[in-house]
This record gives sequence, structure tokens and C-alpha cells, in this order.
Amino acid sequence: MSSDPAPYAPRKILITGAAGFIASHVTRRLIEDYPDYKIVALDKLDYCSDLKNLATCRGSPNFKFVKGDIACADLVNHLLIAEDIDTIMHFAAQTHVDNSFGNSFEFTTNNIYGTHVLLEACKVTKKIKRFIHVSTDEVYGETDMETDIGNPEASQLLPTNPYSATKAGAEMLVMAYHRSYGLPIITTRGNNVYGPNQYPEKLIPKFILLALRGEHLPIHGDGSNVRSFLYCEDVAEAFDVILHRGAIGHVYNIGTKKERRVLDVAEDICKLYGLDPEKSINYVQDRPFNDHRYFLDDQKLKKLGWQESTPWEEGLKMTMEWYTKNPDWWDDVSAALHPHPRLSMIAQSNDDSWFSQKGLISDAKEAGKSDGSSGLKFLIYGKTGWIGGLLGKLCKDGDIAFEYGQGRLEDRKSILKDIKKVNPTHVFNAAGVTGRPNVDWCESHKVETIRTNVVGTLTLADVCKEHNLLMMNFATGCIFEYDHDHQEGSRIGFKEEDKPNFTGSFYSKTKAMVEELLREYENVCTLRVRMPISSDLSNPRNFITKITRYDKVVNIPNSMTVLDELLPISIEMAKRNCRGIWNFTNPGVVSHNEILEMHRDYIDPEFKWMNFDLEEQAKVIVAPRSNNELDGTKLKDEFPEMLSIKESILEYVFKPNKKT
Repeated sequence: MSSDPAPYAPRKILITGAAGFIASHVTRRLIEDYPDYKIVALDKLDYCSDLKNLATCRGSPNFKFVKGDIACADLVNHLLIAEDIDTIMHFAAQTHVDNSFGNSFEFTTNNIYGTHVLLEACKVTKKIKRFIHVSTDEVYGETDMETDIGNPEASQLLPTNPYSATKAGAEMLVMAYHRSYGLPIITTRGNNVYGPNQYPEKLIPKFILLALRGEHLPIHGDGSNVRSFLYCEDVAEAFDVILHRGAIGHVYNIGTKKERRVLDVAEDICKLYGLDPEKSINYVQDRPFNDHRYFLDDQKLKKLGWQESTPWEEGLKMTMEWYTKNPDWWDDVSAALHPHPRLSMIAQSNDDSWFSQKGLISDAKEAGKSDGSSGLKFLIYGKTGWIGGLLGKLCKDGDIAFEYGQGRLEDRKSILKDIKKVNPTHVFNAAGVTGRPNVDWCESHKVETIRTNVVGTLTLADVCKEHNLLMMNFATGCIFEYDHDHQEGSRIGFKEEDKPNFTGSFYSKTKAMVEELLREYENVCTLRVRMPISSDLSNPRNFITKITRYDKVVNIPNSMTVLDELLPISIEMAKRNCRGIWNFTNPGVVSHNEILEMHRDYIDPEFKWMNFDLEEQAKVIVAPRSNNELDGTKLKDEFPEMLSIKESILEYVFKPNKKT
């Protein structure tokens, strides 16, 4: 007999923003699949919504449309009482990020104040049994490009643009009303959605309509930004599942693991229309700040029974066919098709000083300001990565001037431009491809992996050599595996001069290849990092965070790197002009089980886990993983105060985070 609670059965649902893109698909689904539900659709019919999106609903006896603004408290209170509403699905919002960099007050009014009006009405009328608040993946902020674990629902909210900040602000109100007044709240955070009926300010419909018109497809920046796209009908099904099976007080990510660069999207659309991407794509100025990636953990929603079902190719083709048949669905959309939206309240310039005055960007020149007392200035590549971000923070704390590189590593001219602009004393390379979501990605994206890990790194090293600059290169120790001469448990580790012996993954092959070539560059200091660990246990890149989220783990001793202790050492190594290859790990090894035992003892006494062997692991991964011990003698001799791996994990990670 199932212990699952009975599905929630609403009677009368108020859907805000119902004539908009996502909400219209949800409205149509509920009207068609649940004729016993009464649906009240509320929309002020702003520029991006259209009654035509609800045309199939208007003849249904269980449908009613009301034109109005959620910011009008009298209207909202009247609807809740007069229509006897017991459920709210709150989609209404200003959502286009580009617009938020100009008329941000409108976003605050709609997204925060409008939500507050709804919540207050629910509190006063005391009739609502479910309030589904629709938020966005952007509230999590930028995801590390190298992470293989998506943001779970408990992740910290770190919005980076005015739009996502207003959505995060609305979520804080929603959470407060749930806790203070017991409002039955459920929150969703979704990836990008595409499909028919979407206003063409968004990426995919904009590209499709421009392709139909024979115009260039504008890409912000270099097109390397990664996004996850879900087809609209799959998302409508997700809201159906959450409405009926979601738990009050919970947050649900609506996401997909299938990611694409913006450039890939443009090229796919060009392919569908038989266009030459080289001639049809135009690169334009980037946003003041453009997150490189949003990546979600979608397991919680899948456990409710939802599953993405529309392949990218099929969804894109259906979307293209709809826009081809309905090119004039909206009136004049020329402003929306502009590379940068035409803002209604503020006339912008392209002057960086304007953006800085408005607080829309945090420029590296500002972030790395220093009084110059150290005499150092670092040029750091890998701004969006975990290690690159931590290096910047260490420089700020240590009063070391720094700037993040803007160029792509494989583009020699852009690196030369960075060096000319920054005039650094040292260059730190923390950029690289480990795969999305993990190293298995590299197996099917070999050219992209070579371009960054090999060509990019060698290009940077060569430019640094020309300018007599020391390059601190964060590499990997995942190029070795236990063998006859270095057996597991023997305490005989691989030394700096040993040749790589692990070729199980294409990622490791590229890293081993470039390490061998970098031996010819005397200006490079290669730091072999392994299974990095930090005190930030919320970071999905953290090895400890990873294995605590796995259902099963292997139990093998490995060398590892505690970043809290060793990253400051990397800066000291730059000051000391250290060169050559270094095993950049704490001395000794630690096993998965030993780490999880510490986690249980210091963080969660109820924590449990299961082990499986390498043969079982091989069934769930594409490429084998490296397991080894690196000899830490060289680094220990240079920095004798360095702790062993087990001591370092305790001192820097578990003791500061102790909860038990």
C-alpha cells in the first residue's frame, strides 16, 4: 500500500500572467486536461503577452479572462473573494534580462511589489490552499563552468543582474509569508524555456525570425555562454506535476542536463534554414554582465514523476515550423529583434564609465584595485571558475593588484591585448575544460577540449614567454593511476619527473599532453591539483560536496588538494619565482570513506552511504577515473609547515563547519 499523500485537487485556480508565454501553455493544458477546474486568467496584456495565446481557451466553460494588474490590491482581493479562488499559480513578471539593465524600477514594481500584493491578499482572505510562485534559475547566479553537479534547491541565492535580483527579492517575501503566516507556498526555479508563442525578445524566437527575414543573428560576446533549454510542453507538464504532487514549503528546480552554447543554438537554427553560420552570425557587444552558465540539479522534481520528453532537435523544429507559419503573430517587433533592446526610460551609451556609475558591472579594474604596496600585479584567467574566483578573493584580501583576462586562451591577439592593458608581473591560468556536466562530456567534444586544454594553454604559455612573464598553470594530477611500481597503500607516490600513465579519459589525455609540452617552457610553473576540497561545503565543485550527494561511492585512497591551505601557497610560489612541475597536493592520501566518516562526525551524525567497486562504477560512467597517490616531498620541502591531507581537511574544512 502506497504511503504517498493523495494528489492535491484544486477547484478554482488564478493564473497570473496567463497570456504570457509559459503561463499560456500551462493554462491551455489545465483547461484541456482538467475540465472540472475553473481557471481565472489574469493578465495586464503587456508588450510580451497576447490574448491570441489563449484563443483555444476562450470558448471553454471553465475559463475566464480578466484584464488587470497584480499590483492593484483592490482587484486582487476582489478576485480571490468573488471567484472563490483556492489556488494561485503566479507567473506574472518582467523577465527579459537585457531590459532590466535599463528600466530596472519596472522590474522591482512588477516582480517584487506585485508579488507582495498577491501575498498580502492571500494573508487577508485566508482562502488559498496552494500558492505556486514561479521563479528562475538565475537567482542562483553563475554556475562554475567546470562543475558536474547542478545547483540543488538549497543552494545560496546569488543573483547577478537586476532581473534575477528582483526574482530573488520576491522569493524572500514568499518565504517570509510562508514562515510568518503559514501561507501554503511552493516555489519553482526553471531553466530557459522555448517553443511556440514566445515573444521574440528571447534568444530562440529572435534568431528564428531574423533567419526568416534573412538578417544576421546577433550573439552577445563570443557566444560561449552556456544555457539549458526546455521545450514549453515539457515545462507545462512539470507545473502540472508540481501543482498536484508538490509539497508545501518546498522548492523545485525545473531543469535539464542538456546544455548548449549560445553559438551552438545559432548554428542549429542556421542549419534548419540552410544558412551559412559564418555569414549569418554577427558578434555584438555583450551585456554589462552575462552569466556564463546556469546548471540545475533536477532530481527532486524527477522523484515526483516528471521527466523531460522532447529532444532538442524535435522541439527546435516544431518551434521553427510555428514561427514560419505565424511570422506576424505580434505587431511590430523590430525593437525586440535589435541586438540590444531599446529601453524606454534611460538612454544608454556604450561608455564603460556610464555602466560603472549605474553599478551595473563590477569591472576587474575596480575589483583589483590596490595601493601597489606589494609591487605585484596578477593577470588571472578563469574568472568564472572556482579556483579563478578564489584567487581573486585572495588577491583582494592580500592587497595584491589583479585583473581578470578578457581574451580567449586560443586567441593570441586577445591575450596580447590583455597583457598590454594589464601590464602584469605574473599570469595565473585557472581556465580549462573538464566537461559539462563531467569529464564524460569531453569524450564526445574532443575538438572543444583540445582547443582550450591544449591549444589555449600552450598559446598563453608562449605569449608569456615572449613577454618574460612567469605563468602559474593550474593543471591536474589525474594523469596517473596506481600501477605495479606505485601500488595502492604502498605510500610510494608518483613524482614530478614521472611520465603520465593514465589514458582512460580524453580529458586526462589532453592534460597529460599539454603538461609534457610545457616542460619546454622554462617560464611555466605547473601545479598538479587533485580532487580539490575547500571549506565551502555548499560549492558543488567541492569534492566533499560531490561525494556526499552520490548514492554510492568507491573507497580508494587518493591524493587531494585543500584549496584553503594551498591556494595562498600558489601565490607565495609566484613570489618565489618557482618553476617546473609541482605535485600540488597535501602530503599523504585519504580515502572516500575516511572523508565521509569525518562528515558524519562533524556535520551530520545521521549521514549514511554505500560503497561500490570500480566495476560497478564503470557501468554508470563513460570514461574511467584516475586514482593515485602523488609524492608531496618537493612541495613539503619548500613549505614545511604544510599539513598532511587528513590534518588539513580537519583544520580547514570540518572543524570550521562543525555542527555536531
